[in-house]
Amino acid sequence: MSAEQNVRVAVVQAAGRPFDTPGAVDEVCAMTAEAAAQGARLLLFPEAYVGGYPWGLSFGTAVGGRSDPGRRSWERYWASAIDVPGPEVGRMADAARSAGVYLCVGVIERDSTYGGGTLFCTLLYFGPDGSLLGKHRKLKPTAAERLIWGEGDGSTLTAVETPWGAVGGLICWENYMPLARMAMYGKGLSIYLAPTADARERWQSTLQHIALEGRCFVLGCNQYVHRDMYPDDLEIAHELDAWPETLCAGGSAIYGPLGERLAGPLWNEEGVVYADLDLGAIARSRFDFDVTGHYARPDVFRLVVDESPHPPLE
Repeated sequence: MSAEQNVRVAVVQAAGRPFDTPGAVDEVCAMTAEAAAQGARLLLFPEAYVGGYPWGLSFGTAVGGRSDPGRRSWERYWASAIDVPGPEVGRMADAARSAGVYLCVGVIERDSTYGGGTLFCTLLYFGPDGSLLGKHRKLKPTAAERLIWGEGDGSTLTAVETPWGAVGGLICWENYMPLARMAMYGKGLSIYLAPTADARERWQSTLQHIALEGRCFVLGCNQYVHRDMYPDDLEIAHELDAWPETLCAGGSAIYGPLGERLAGPLWNEEGVVYADLDLGAIARSRFDFDVTGHYARPDVFRLVVDESPHPPLE
């Protein structure tokens, strides 16, 4: 049982800051202070918020070809990513410490260990003392995301302990991977984080299903983004011509462990979604279904998860 039975959480549906990493970090720091002033003690920001989720851009790629403007734009995107650790991480850590909150932020991470050429879609976890508690790298980028991001390994299937139990989760369509979900449920999550770039209404069904399946609280977080948030001098801006003005309508929401909607979804604006969680609801919900307990049937089904790091060079 968690040490504390109640907590206010905040899901920050921030306005997009593509190619503007300093502005995105400024927003994280400002909104962290604002949400903490409203009593939130656990905050979640969207997938790829710092560094940017580049809706509508193909970076000049086609099967068998790349363009020079696309390569230059990719270089600009690469420069917008952050090192972990690094100065941007330090600023967000300071914001968590100043506010005294657990802070979880989606970033684009530059791999600084092996030359820095590969980017990862990463979720960072900060503690209220400002420490970087852990990170999760997206295991499987989806569709065209594979052009711009590498794949994480099992060593970053992270869960962190808090006064309200274990907190962890998966990024966007990783949540459609049943075995990945089961691996996270096996960590005993009380609060499941699902930052995303998916603004379809049907994504709400995914969040609700995870809550019911995992018998946990689910925090879904997205950005609000429209085309004029991109820089005016982006060389490949014409790639956005076929896209609507609103690139991402949001849909941030919070669900309880019986699938009940506690807050949101928030559409077509930036804002913060709050909910007050009663952690006792988790035990009540698992009375009739416990995915890693009396419903697990380990005599029939076994899941083996490799959580060791797999570096390209030893």
